[in-house]
Amino acid sequence: MTPLRFEETYRDEWAELEMSLDRVLGRNAGKSAPRSSVSGARISALYRRACGHLALARARCYPAYLIDRLERLTANAHQVIYQHREFGLRRIRDMVAVDFPSAVRKHASYVAVAAATFLLPTIVVALLVYWRPELILSVVSSETAASFDGMYSRSADSIGRVRAAATDWMMFGFYIRNNVGVAFQCFAGGLFAGVGTLFFLAYNGAFSGAIAGYLTGRGLSSTFYSFIATHSAFEVTAIVLSGAGGLKIGHALLAPGRLTRLQSLVMATRDSAVLLYGVTAMLLVAAAIEAFWSSASWLPAAAKYGVAAVCWTAVLGYFSLQGRRAG
Repeated sequence: MTPLRFEETYRDEWAELEMSLDRVLGRNAGKSAPRSSVSGARISALYRRACGHLALARARCYPAYLIDRLERLTANAHQVIYQHREFGLRRIRDMVAVDFPSAVRKHASYVAVAAATFLLPTIVVALLVYWRPELILSVVSSETAASFDGMYSRSADSIGRVRAAATDWMMFGFYIRNNVGVAFQCFAGGLFAGVGTLFFLAYNGAFSGAIAGYLTGRGLSSTFYSFIATHSAFEVTAIVLSGAGGLKIGHALLAPGRLTRLQSLVMATRDSAVLLYGVTAMLLVAAAIEAFWSSASWLPAAAKYGVAAVCWTAVLGYFSLQGRRAG
């Protein structure tokens, strides 16, 4: 594509971004619409596209005037998005209502691969351990396996509590640390061309399946499945989305296209940032549910399954429908 053709193709987007930034910054107030009419989500989308255009212009050695314009445009947009006061609560609202679910749908192919990589080992290993319980020792030690019996015993005061934690608040902190650690591994593993991400997804899936198969075979399925049913809507989804972000990074390193690998990595990381923000929020929600709701032994299993159904429906509906009408 020639520089002239490149400019003609995208100049309308650049002009729209410039006009939106002027409105937010109060420039040309007499000729512009009110600031309230400016969509933060739209500015963010245009900003990300302009960053991509700038990277392409640099990689293709387009004329200096074109690169200078894109540099000024992206710099102004960055200042507005990340420093301007109007993008406080409104920015968070736009992130939740539009950016996060839209980013998940945008990366649907990566999400599908991550989900398959996690779920297939979960199911296969669960069935193997259920049929041959001794295989659990290939995953955890005999002491750890015995501790799971106590954690999910019907007589336990708090289901799923580890020995080192005496209160639900301590478990809340434990779950946050554990869940964030797993999600970080799945995301950062993308730096190893995506192989690390695939490994951590498969490993955590196999570990989860082994525990599920073992406890089911031990006759503890009623406490175990009622425990995981609700918070897994947020926890498992967040881990899969972390893996999708890691796969995005790995793909960018393997197939940078016309960009350098560093440029491709920077763009992919920036593009995946919205996923990370959303994943962090989901893990906090999952930890709170796991510590204070899932672990409550006094709650009937039917209540937990009912709430779990609502949570799974809400999560799937959110990512499928939310933010589709935003411009």
